[in-house]
Amino acid sequence: MVFNMCRKIYCLSAALLILMTAGGCKKESGESQLSEPQTSAADQVTDTVEEEKTEGVTDTPAGINPLTGESGYNEAANGKRPVAIMVNNLTGALPQYGIEQADVIYELPVEGGITRLMAVYADYTSVPDVCSVRSCRYYYPLICLGMDAIYCHWGEDMTIALETLNRTGIDHLDGGYEKKMFYRDPERVGVYASEHTGYLKGAELPEVIAEKGFRTDIGEQYSGEMFDFTESPEAPSGMTASAVTLKFSSAYYSTFIYNPDTGEYLKQHSGKPHMDGRTGNQLSFDNVFVLQTDIHTRADGYLMDVALDGGTGYYFSQGGGTQITWKKEGETAPIKVYGAGGNELAVNVGESYIGIIGTDKAVTVE
Repeated sequence: MVFNMCRKIYCLSAALLILMTAGGCKKESGESQLSEPQTSAADQVTDTVEEEKTEGVTDTPAGINPLTGESGYNEAANGKRPVAIMVNNLTGALPQYGIEQADVIYELPVEGGITRLMAVYADYTSVPDVCSVRSCRYYYPLICLGMDAIYCHWGEDMTIALETLNRTGIDHLDGGYEKKMFYRDPERVGVYASEHTGYLKGAELPEVIAEKGFRTDIGEQYSGEMFDFTESPEAPSGMTASAVTLKFSSAYYSTFIYNPDTGEYLKQHSGKPHMDGRTGNQLSFDNVFVLQTDIHTRADGYLMDVALDGGTGYYFSQGGGTQITWKKEGETAPIKVYGAGGNELAVNVGESYIGIIGTDKAVTVE
């Protein structure tokens, strides 16, 4: 089988690393083409989390978010597993909500030229309500396994996705079966198609995890921070990147526009600002990763195969970009990113977007 993200307070205790960068990208006509409604249980689980916090094994300093490197993190959540939630990204389901608070967002193609998001939250006790929740494709739980994340979804394709969930034994919560935490948003019912109305009630997540008996301490092999975070923000060298577009298909593409006033990239969904329906804010990211790999339609002519063993790509932050390589050495291994000379990449503190895109799809930089 293919193995198949006040402004931030930057962490003074993160390790200072030298950012290794690759060669630049030639610009032509301003653009470069790059190949290749229920009662909350949160209060009653708080004491449990406090009691367990000394049991987790972690190399992340207390009060530092392991997915973003930011300070001010809930110390009781240090050493605990993150939660990943599948999010519908169809234009007919917009706007989503609860996704602005995610620490990391993955975007990958699914069938029919569309994409689906996976929002990852480091602190499982403070996940917001998230809508709309959609079904599993097999490569998302494999990414979760590499983060030791508890995986939340609403259904799955009944072939390879179901086989992957069963074979790997990943801790997961399926809205198609759970009697708690997954509901239909009454404000959406009758307005949106039914499949766009499902939401996850974040305040009930800790209670459900406890009832399922899921391990909450993160595995020892995942105990460090997600990236080697820098002490202070700096732009990777090699290319100027005021705008980056990932063309998943003609109808679904993600564009990131750099805002020098905030040092963030503002996300667009297929040419329009990508908004969170509850906060009213446009999604923004400190780091934008483009991971290129082989993606093709499976033999059934419908579902997708995504190679997750590694490849090439790009890292964008602070208005600059650099070429990278990446690898995932097994189903339970994390995704690692590397700069020039094969050194692990130094990454700026903050939220990250990670787009995994086929080598045959266009990535453009302005």
